Amino acid sequence: GKRNTESMWPVHQINWQRSRYVYDMYYTHKKISKKVYDYCIKNKLVDAALIAKWKKPGYERLCSTYVINSNNYKFGTTSICRVPLKDRSPEQMHAQDPTTGCMGCASGVGQPRNIFGNKYGQNLAAVQIAREKRMEELERKRQQEEDDVGRDRGGDGEGD
Repeated sequence: GKRNTESMWPVHQINWQRSRYVYDMYYTHKKISKKVYDYCIKNKLVDAALIAKWKKPGYERLCSTYVINSNNYKFGTTSICRVPLKDRSPEQMHAQDPTTGCMGCASGVGQPRNIFGNKYGQNLAAVQIAREKRMEELERKRQQEEDDVGRDRGGDGEGD
């Protein structure tokens, strides 16, 4: 069975993934308009507080605003997921935040690419952009092959 807190992991993780998708599509890939972005924020389709943190240095990969609120942790600290892997002891290397399931959302080199280690940690905007580029390339190749076949037949293909 799952611990009580583990049953809430998908809630935090889906919130992160949905917000990250909209953030990346607007700021990184410029694929959605300001109007669509503002609509998502106004209608609470994304986590505005989390997106606001992502814009600040050191918080670009933050999993949840919960993990940086020192009131949520003993001794007035933040979550283990905010500690870079290089600064963790061997026992802490595979530690996850008990509330979000995050394995490491500290900024910097050497952090896990997928902060949750599951399907919710995937960067869906990057996946979609890569897919679109691949489809464009395949379409270009198909068009080139059609053009080559037309030229090989000797003409423009009309009235031959």
